Amino acid sequence: MADLRIVPADGDARLRDWRRAHNTIIPTHPLSLADVRERSTRNALDVAYAEEELVGCMTVRQPEGEHRTVTVIARVLAEHRRRGYGTRLYEQGLARARGLGAGGIETVVLESNTDGLHFALAQGFVEVERYLLDGDTIPYITLRLP
Repeated sequence: MADLRIVPADGDARLRDWRRAHNTIIPTHPLSLADVRERSTRNALDVAYAEEELVGCMTVRQPEGEHRTVTVIARVLAEHRRRGYGTRLYEQGLARARGLGAGGIETVVLESNTDGLHFALAQGFVEVERYLLDGDTIPYITLRLP
């Protein structure tokens, strides 16, 4: 496995890479660069590279609600899966969530992303909700660490 480098998605080049990974893994809800720029004002966005090749992206949302739930979403492009990259992204996201004072940790996976769903379940997450965005036909699954 090549060394994984996880860096903030700061600047347009990295925001474009974050967008490319997101839109590849979540084809039902493609984001524009403007959408990603706006999202980066609310959430921590990171991109992951093996050497100089894009591997995936991560989102860590700010704590919400009385339980201070933090959502950590790690995405790895299909050609880079099963190499430990998802685990590394997830571990960094968990560390960031804990640093934000998370009272609970959630993740969100598109139902058609079976690899992502299996990964989340293997990390101990349990399903708590399924929902559709307006106009979508494939639900998202919210999972929570017990």
